[in-house]
Amino acid sequence: MTPVSIDWEAEADLVVIGGGVAGLTAARTASLRGLRVLTLSKGGATDTSTQYAQGGIAVVAPHGDSVESHVHDTVEAGAGLCDVEAVRSIVEGGQAAVAALTDLGAVFDLGRDGQISRTREGGHSTRRIIHAGGDATGAEVQRALNAAGLPVLFGAAACEILPGPAGVQGVLAVSDKGFGVVHAPAVLLATGGLGQLYALSTNPPGATADGVALALWAGAAVADLEFLQFHPTVLYTPGGLGRRPLISEAVRGEGGILVDSAGDSVTAGVHPRGDLAPRDVVSRAIAARMRALGTDHIYLDARAIDGFAQRFPTITASCLAAGIDPGIDLIPVAPAAHYQCGGVVTDPYGRTAVAGLYAAGEVARTGLHGANRLASNSLLEGLVVGERVGAAAAERLGERVRVTDVRTRVAERADRNVLQQLMTEHASVVRDRAGLDEAIKRMKDAVTQRETVSAAVSFDGVAADDTAEPVIADRIAEIEDAALTLTAQTLLLAAAARTESRGCHTRSDYPESDDRLRRSRSVVLDEQGRPQLDR
Repeated sequence: MTPVSIDWEAEADLVVIGGGVAGLTAARTASLRGLRVLTLSKGGATDTSTQYAQGGIAVVAPHGDSVESHVHDTVEAGAGLCDVEAVRSIVEGGQAAVAALTDLGAVFDLGRDGQISRTREGGHSTRRIIHAGGDATGAEVQRALNAAGLPVLFGAAACEILPGPAGVQGVLAVSDKGFGVVHAPAVLLATGGLGQLYALSTNPPGATADGVALALWAGAAVADLEFLQFHPTVLYTPGGLGRRPLISEAVRGEGGILVDSAGDSVTAGVHPRGDLAPRDVVSRAIAARMRALGTDHIYLDARAIDGFAQRFPTITASCLAAGIDPGIDLIPVAPAAHYQCGGVVTDPYGRTAVAGLYAAGEVARTGLHGANRLASNSLLEGLVVGERVGAAAAERLGERVRVTDVRTRVAERADRNVLQQLMTEHASVVRDRAGLDEAIKRMKDAVTQRETVSAAVSFDGVAADDTAEPVIADRIAEIEDAALTLTAQTLLLAAAARTESRGCHTRSDYPESDDRLRRSRSVVLDEQGRPQLDR
């Protein structure tokens, strides 16, 4: 890659990488405290995973519910790997976080009594899920946060977290203005998930694991990447690839049932909660039934739900676009990559082991989700931890930072189509050692080049060679492919090392859980930049 000069510079007290719920909540909180905040977003104002969140926000109901009940449900879904104190801390912050969001203008659906309406989803013992626009909660959250008018540099991707003697001192980024450096003592990774590791996902195109890779390259640890949640019910269409519409668990919460082509229940006898069992249970049941029948999908029967189109307008539109009328037809569904339960290791306030580097939202591993996320705890975590990071960033205000040099970094890249095929075939809902070993081997073969991802530059105003500048979109794609490659290698390493089935990590060769393995294993980079288990 040709070295280039720095085309622009900026200064901030906090750089937020990502424009979804966690990032914008942190940006707003920090701004209200007087911090100078710059948010970098690869896409536009609505190109986030938050925008596509359907179900709602899990928050303790004022009657017939309690913090301890919500904690219990979360820990049960997390299959022994939740940090119980972190769970309690985040759940306790839910009501205040939602109140702050409503103060900002977010509007939630009301029941006939004029109070906020609540539904129930898989793994929850009561109706505590608040929602907006029927099934457009994420879009309403995104709208309210966007309306706050925070400064966001759209079309800008982070290439590197720049270190200094006292921790983070800035970010190298690329935008339509070229390469730039933002000098800052605090950086928040709020980049969302890694769904683009797979051929079929509920995630938007920008979910390319950028935050996981940026954290690893910066010296932070990641954990629990093997626990990738596959949403049980994504709208199936023959040959459909890329981002696919999900069919919210709230449909089952309102009475929808999962059936096979013969009309038999898919989850009967599998779990006491049946179709409202935790997502890993339902996804495995669907995968098992599909294997037994030799089919590539099952069905969701929502025909008995009164007013389906009014309650679920987004889902209705997606179905109608595929030629399916939910009031008359069975909805074809199948599991697809949905949510990373692990990620960058942080405390409940978003702090990583690297001074000045924070992570919040799906990219972070706070201890809330454990081995499997409880439905609708994602927006809750983004709101609560995002706000905490916005406040915690003030800890770094006394640090004097000034980036004076940016060195080249070398990173491996594999062809994205090959990578997605390998991960889909060998690291999906059900895994085994032979498949994981095959994926690891073929990943090594697929890495055909080691490319510089960040630019070798200095601040003397003279470019080493400023000819043949590539198109910015191509540069961002290179960064994304490097992030996907490193994250795929990390996930495969973790999945191969966990020789048990737990949560949403299922090994057909180790079908039982092993109490000796009931712990998280961190991954860091070795001196050659390769992922290794942190012993």
